[in-house]
Amino acid sequence: MHNELPDSRKPRAMWVSKPIYESLPYVYLVVGVVFLGSSMYVNYGYWPTICFVSGLVCLVGGLVVLLKRRDYRETDKRAAQRHDY
Repeated sequence: MHNELPDSRKPRAMWVSKPIYESLPYVYLVVGVVFLGSSMYVNYGYWPTICFVSGLVCLVGGLVVLLKRRDYRETDKRAAQRHDY
């Protein structure tokens, strides 16, 4: 018996256009700065804490994605330049 799913039930890969994909870390960073800035001006209930934590998460997430991509591209570039055969 085959354990394969029919074509209609196979998970599909999600593709995002290159300009959107490349700009996502910067969008995360900008959103993080906006949330951190708004945490200083919002004075209602728990909203300053929510904005501060959300801003920190967005900033850290944007930096992680940016640095991971940079490291991967440098490693990939170095691997393409090696001729160890």
